[in-house]
Amino acid sequence: MTTVRVATLNVWGVNGPWPQRLALIRRELARLRPDVVGLQEVIRHDGYCQAREIAEGLGYTIAYAPACEDDGRIQGNAVLSRLPIRCKRDFPLPDGGHEPRALLYTLIETAYGELPCFVTHLNWQQDHGAIRLEQVRFTVDLVTKLAGPELPPVIMGDFNADPDSDEIRYLRGLAVVDGASVYFADAWTYGGDGSAGTTFDRANDYARRAREPSRRIDYIFTGGDDLLCGEPLRTELAFTEPEVLDGVRVWPSDHFGVVSDIVVAPRTEQDG
Repeated sequence: MTTVRVATLNVWGVNGPWPQRLALIRRELARLRPDVVGLQEVIRHDGYCQAREIAEGLGYTIAYAPACEDDGRIQGNAVLSRLPIRCKRDFPLPDGGHEPRALLYTLIETAYGELPCFVTHLNWQQDHGAIRLEQVRFTVDLVTKLAGPELPPVIMGDFNADPDSDEIRYLRGLAVVDGASVYFADAWTYGGDGSAGTTFDRANDYARRAREPSRRIDYIFTGGDDLLCGEPLRTELAFTEPEVLDGVRVWPSDHFGVVSDIVVAPRTEQDG
């Protein structure tokens, strides 16, 4: 059985002690060796690219999608891939007036066909559930149009929504909206350790500053009716360990990440 290792992380821009956080993120990437990484809150400005800085020397190709801009500083989503990126497109999400958000689409070449990967970051305000649901439905429509016949799509990112929210329940096939329903496999439900899988955790000093409850808001989903191909296997939290530097705890980000091994071998090999 052949798998692709996929990871997602909201990198929190260049906030906090960025050089020290960068070292922790790069160390975890070197340890995990994911094939494809989805990043959110990635900064670009004046020739600087945060994704490039993270990926340097680790063997990744980069795709980037801008979402919003403030005083020349662009924030967006990125994909780092050890496998060839054959296509890249980006799309603004609905209701960008509050704080523009985007969806990044990449087509990744694997030994078993092309893997469609989508990275996104939804509205963060807790009373924006209706907006997030609209953004999720927009994303699903694009996934349906862009995902090819070879391998099922991977959707990952910071959804800013709890597992029991309407927007996440819709993705998981647990809610019908306007007579429509879909199903994507939640990697944590399939391959997690049975815990809550909290990714925005008040145990993290940076997350605690937001004065929000601890919750799971970062996800990896896979699609397709036949999960013999696309099944999420072992799934873990990542980027969770701080390091004490000069007497202060430094965390990789204000979010924890998620990493999952996803089956990509075709049915013929699995049946054998």
